[in-house]
Amino acid sequence: MNENVSQIPLPRLPVARVAAAGKSHGKIQALDNIDLELYPREVMALLGPNGAGKTTLVNLLLGLASPDSGEVAVFGRDPREIAVRSRVGAMLQVSGVPPTLKVREHLELGSAYYPRPFPLPELLRLAGLEALAERQYGQLSGGQKQRVLFALAVCGRPSLLFLDEPTVGLDVESRRALWAAIEQLVDGGATILLTTHYLEEAERLAHRVAVLDRGRIVALGSPAEIKGKVAGRKILCRTRLSLAEIAALPGAGAAVQVAGRVEIAGVDTENLLRALLARDPDLAELEVRPLGLEEALQSLTASRLGKAA
Repeated sequence: MNENVSQIPLPRLPVARVAAAGKSHGKIQALDNIDLELYPREVMALLGPNGAGKTTLVNLLLGLASPDSGEVAVFGRDPREIAVRSRVGAMLQVSGVPPTLKVREHLELGSAYYPRPFPLPELLRLAGLEALAERQYGQLSGGQKQRVLFALAVCGRPSLLFLDEPTVGLDVESRRALWAAIEQLVDGGATILLTTHYLEEAERLAHRVAVLDRGRIVALGSPAEIKGKVAGRKILCRTRLSLAEIAALPGAGAAVQVAGRVEIAGVDTENLLRALLARDPDLAELEVRPLGLEEALQSLTASRLGKAA
């Protein structure tokens, strides 16, 4: 036997796989030939405008819907199988949680469905619910209810977890605590598919980002790679030029006032800088920054907005 065989890295097998999947709702093509793989111990952020197909894709992976074409597999099996579902957790926007049960009762009931759930004290700590264990669910604030839904999603120690807008309604401190909990789950071996409108959240948590637009994946990669797919940078400066004058300069995109300075999206940054300096010799506090994930996302899905106009 070759002694070096054990040193050859084995290929990573996907936790979940979508291959050439299509799904229609009546005349609407919700998903169009989607290919996507989720790997162990990664957070993938699924981003895109409303109606892009994010919910449909999650429903396919959860076994709540079947594709019209292509294949969907979780742990190499049909996502509708009980053996698969016992290893999957989901925090969705729609939930029917009885308001009269206490938080502790909800978590004990949810945990009873799984073979190896988190111990209740550990689960309460993970979701930041220690002080709320004896409160009725209906008496909680919106942010507190979100934490209960998160705890219900993770109570069974899922190997694959779906989080749909998990930090909606949370204050800054609670949001960061939930981020820390998500990172703890990944360190423990979980794979997470995250949908969020907080792009700071995607940049903080996601190893990869999939941008969905009109049922198709238009970009896939790390947050840095997604930003790198979009040409240009943004320029901040103090200038006597009006926004209208700036917009007319070669290479300029949208321009807005931000805290006493002008922020300009540069399609052609080099020519734009030359034009700015030529038109305003007194230009001050000049700064050139790479585009953020939000600007990249807007640029990647601009075709959709243009065709809808």
